[in-house]
Amino acid sequence: MAENGAGSGRGTAAEAGRQDGEAVALRPHAEDAFANELAALAAADDRPRPERWRLSPWAVATYLLGGTLADGTVITPKYVGPRRIVEVAVTTLATDRALLLLGVPGTAKTWVSEHLAAAVSGDSTLLVQGTAGTPEEAIRYGWNYARLLAHGPSRDALVPSPVMRAMAEGMTARVEELTRIPADVQDTLITVLSEKTLPIPELGQEVQAVRGFNLIATANDRDRGVNELSSALRRRFNTVVLPLPATPDEEVDIVTRRVEQIGRSLDLPPAPDGMAEIRRVVTVFRELRDGLTTDGRTKLKSPSGTLSTAEAISVVTNGLALATHFGDGVLRPSDVAAGIQGAVVRDPAADRVVWQEYLESVVRERDGWKDFYRACREVSA
Repeated sequence: MAENGAGSGRGTAAEAGRQDGEAVALRPHAEDAFANELAALAAADDRPRPERWRLSPWAVATYLLGGTLADGTVITPKYVGPRRIVEVAVTTLATDRALLLLGVPGTAKTWVSEHLAAAVSGDSTLLVQGTAGTPEEAIRYGWNYARLLAHGPSRDALVPSPVMRAMAEGMTARVEELTRIPADVQDTLITVLSEKTLPIPELGQEVQAVRGFNLIATANDRDRGVNELSSALRRRFNTVVLPLPATPDEEVDIVTRRVEQIGRSLDLPPAPDGMAEIRRVVTVFRELRDGLTTDGRTKLKSPSGTLSTAEAISVVTNGLALATHFGDGVLRPSDVAAGIQGAVVRDPAADRVVWQEYLESVVRERDGWKDFYRACREVSA
């Protein structure tokens, strides 16, 4: 990946933290990790900005998709995919409609959500993480019970949720894994998104959203039927579907960029000749995901897992750590074999059969893959 302001800025911050004896964040928030890029875009951005936006819609899209500014500053791509998808997502946030990012696991929904919030509001931390146990208070508000018991209901005793704070401050709130949240809790958002207000009946008050407020939600389209969105709630969103990478080269590019970013944060040195193994991991994932070899000649059984781009990034990052700490620093087939098998074989019975058939019918016969075949057989033994 080309050297850029974000990379050098993060490195400088990490070095300064070590010199001062301060702890360095393992994963800085987007607005911190890419502060230099955001600042350069803000300085060069002379286009109209919606109220309380840090950047114009054009600059937000440039931040996500990458580009080179007039002063030569390189903005690294945060999302590799169709430009129109990003433009529609950004435009939605500039209207009174909330944004729902929908897709299979590993299509960068959370990543895009975080970077959109960072670019629009300068703060990606107003986050509600959806789970089966997410309570209504996580979306509305809670109470400081010590103050509540001592003084009764008051604004001082109220604990605002990230959504309430975003409404009051004109910021972007995020709700991750919306379909994991129980349906009755999901519907708490209906009034927020339709009336732009959050009632506080205990105080006879309400919080009205100020201009600049909006909400980004993410949902896994494989979770349909878990806690499916009501039609009333779904109507409050513009839905943007994030697809899997369209081509192998596109997916290799995504994996390479993210592995380099993660590697820098973990102080892992770049692996020479690592591109061959990255391309091999991506090829295995795409073939098993699609149920067809890249040449179109052999049909394959697909395993139960998603084999997403995010999992490919994890496999390569773990392989890079193995090569660094227990090898000679060169990323080899033996470094990624165990990670690939772990990603493929989720169901010990059915998936193991799929993996063994793929090894014997495809990997064993493929030119230049003998070392990878042997490494996988050793792991499987």
